[in-house]
Amino acid sequence: MGATTKGADGKLRCKWCDAAPEFLAYHDTEWGFPVSDDQRLFEKLCLEGFQSGLSWRTILVKRENFRSAFHNFDFDKVARFTQRDVNRLLKDEGIVRHRGKIEAVINNAKRAKELIKHEGSLAAFFWRYEPDPKQLAKPQTVSTSAESVALSKDLKKLGWKFIGPTTAYAFIQAMGLINDHVADCVIRRKVDSARKNFKRPCANK
Repeated sequence: MGATTKGADGKLRCKWCDAAPEFLAYHDTEWGFPVSDDQRLFEKLCLEGFQSGLSWRTILVKRENFRSAFHNFDFDKVARFTQRDVNRLLKDEGIVRHRGKIEAVINNAKRAKELIKHEGSLAAFFWRYEPDPKQLAKPQTVSTSAESVALSKDLKKLGWKFIGPTTAYAFIQAMGLINDHVADCVIRRKVDSARKNFKRPCANK
């Protein structure tokens, strides 16, 4: 039972959602639910990159600021950012002001557009890295997987930046490519249902 916490409603949830007040709604309505929207997938990958070396709470509380700063992570718009935009963002106190991470988002927006030309969508590419759907919840001490290592490696080959295996695994967890809610978590069943009804995206070949 150490992996769970009992909420105000008396139901068990993954223990990590008790670590900060912002986590409960994120845990209950977003984390682990499958996503096929390219803009949301791009946003999450960018935010996971910003999280590197920081806590997810730091990023989550600034998420609306990030969305405003990066035009809701519309990669067509972000791909056109210039050095003037980099300088603007480095002065924006509402986000994480890290030049390398900011420049990585702009770079990755360009790479996203290239990937869509080849694959039809970002979703079609990312969902290739879905682990075995029969995989059960694990103790949440794992920070990488064979799939996250492969995803990180393949994205780096395509010129993406700030996406290591740990960042890739957090992305896989959050975007529902795997159900990593612990077995006793009340949300695990909801995610299972969502994943069963989810239509996996296919490449436009």
